[in-house]
Amino acid sequence: MLTLDRDGKTRPPPRAIVTPATRRQPVGAEPAPGGVHFRVWAPARQRVAVVFDGNMLRLTREDEGGYWNGVASFARIGDRYRYRLDDDPTLYPDPASRFQPEGPHGPSEVIDPGAFRWSDGDWRGLALAGQVFYELHLGTFTREGTWDAARARLPLLRDLGITTVELMPVAAFPGRFGWGYDGVDLYAPHHHYGRPDDFRRFVDEAHRLELAVMLDVVYNHLGPDGNYLRAFSPDYFSKTATEWGDAINFDGPNAGPVRDFFAENAAYWVSEFHLDGLRLDATQCIYDLSPEHLITDLTRRARAAAGGRSIVIVAENESQETHLVRSFGVDGLWNDDFHHTAIVALTGRNEAYCTDYGGTAQELLSAVKHGYLYQGQRYHWQKKRRGSSTRGLPPETFVLYLENHDQVANLAAGARVWRMTDPGRHRAMTGLMLLGPGTPLLFQGQEWNASTPFLFFADHHGDLAPLVRKGRGEFLAQFPSAATPEMRERTGDPADPFTFQQCRLDWDERDQPGHREALALHRDLLALRRSDPVIQTQGPVDGAVLTPDCFLVRFFGDRDDRLLLVNLGRDRHLSPAPEPLLAPPDGKRWSIAWSSEDPRYGGTGTPPLETEEEGWRIPGHATVLLKS
Repeated sequence: MLTLDRDGKTRPPPRAIVTPATRRQPVGAEPAPGGVHFRVWAPARQRVAVVFDGNMLRLTREDEGGYWNGVASFARIGDRYRYRLDDDPTLYPDPASRFQPEGPHGPSEVIDPGAFRWSDGDWRGLALAGQVFYELHLGTFTREGTWDAARARLPLLRDLGITTVELMPVAAFPGRFGWGYDGVDLYAPHHHYGRPDDFRRFVDEAHRLELAVMLDVVYNHLGPDGNYLRAFSPDYFSKTATEWGDAINFDGPNAGPVRDFFAENAAYWVSEFHLDGLRLDATQCIYDLSPEHLITDLTRRARAAAGGRSIVIVAENESQETHLVRSFGVDGLWNDDFHHTAIVALTGRNEAYCTDYGGTAQELLSAVKHGYLYQGQRYHWQKKRRGSSTRGLPPETFVLYLENHDQVANLAAGARVWRMTDPGRHRAMTGLMLLGPGTPLLFQGQEWNASTPFLFFADHHGDLAPLVRKGRGEFLAQFPSAATPEMRERTGDPADPFTFQQCRLDWDERDQPGHREALALHRDLLALRRSDPVIQTQGPVDGAVLTPDCFLVRFFGDRDDRLLLVNLGRDRHLSPAPEPLLAPPDGKRWSIAWSSEDPRYGGTGTPPLETEEEGWRIPGHATVLLKS
């Protein structure tokens, strides 16, 4: 529409004024009235320009804060651009790029985040209680390694009984393959997986199937290759080092815009991709002495970005600090203690960070009842005290697993746990984890005893590749069983494409002997967890140790109880029965509701556990659930 001046000449309509307050995100490129609006933080630069193919826009410095902005009237959605900083001949990608179609070293692309048509308007989000997590790596979850291929597998996860898909990091990283923990463009989904709208389509389909989607995010460091933040400001980083690189500056000079950049990234994934939560990587290395810790800030912003939806924030925290839940706004915590003692119980190996675990019935029962085992005791492996009290935290706070990306890759050259123990014990421990009151997590393929390993892979080149290979070798040297030449050879070169390719799941295995039985085990356990009125409450439990490798867990219902008998050793004869530990509620008797020795799972069957003549006989290498 044109308007007329007083002299009768036409003039264009007034252009809407774009300000930081009217943008979706504080920084980055966004479609705006009259073109595309750009905003970037570069406090020490004297000139900043956006460079296109054959065109350029000089940005205007804002009065305060070190930000630059401007509207490029000639720019369109899909255009590619870079930043020029002062007279630096190098052109840089946008620190808040929404997509890097040629990878972190290439140009950024203007993306319209509002173009996708969502169909999940009725989706109300996620609460931690009742969830079953499934961790997957997009590049190896399917042979194709794309969002579209993964989306086609979602019905199988729904039918298995999974409720929440937890994605390993997808922020852009260099090369064709990698775990994602060396991401460098935190707002840009990795281009080899597909385009941003392919990611949105994946989430939209998951919600249609009533599956939630969470994303693993890394706010403790950035990767070494393709990280151009220092060119915009060295104040992005602190002088503190983590084992993966320099820590982020969340509390030093000029930390305010840095905090905004990372906290708004958490909100970005929730708002623009409709994600149902985040898993915060290595929070013990997010160093912040500010009055309000970054984690508190980002959890608040992420929840606000969800609108009326509920989201879940889970933290990995090696130090086992429960104040993340009590004070910082986090909902759940990964529980390495359960994993470590379970691995020792299953394999007998207590090396490296498993050194201080015995794999005993008492440890397993305590992990089920209380979450963390280390709540301030001395941890000899680290020569210091570790952990904090879990008193008063509900059981679902603690995420339990036998496998995850780290633990599979660190132990036995990427071999899955089922290869490291006997079938009966593995079924029994699986039953304990999936019926226990914590929040269980499965790692991709675990449900069918996948034969494919999961190794560390990173497509680095030049001088970086041998450094990564050397660093990985030094890390694994803490595991004597992994230090043999044979095991080192099986671990592979992280930069070798074959290391990556052999980790891709073989979905055809699910129907093969040995694998279909494991799939039936997991499917039945998750159905029981969902349908049993006592198990599904995830209420506090009690229990007792019967022998060093045999224990019971008792679930208390309003009218009925459940008794989980876990025996990782030989058959146990208890005569007379240790009353009242095994006594049913008054006027009732126990019956078998589920057994890991069911022949459908590869077991040998379960005879009656209690007889008048012999008392109790608890089968070895088995878990049995009794109902009253």
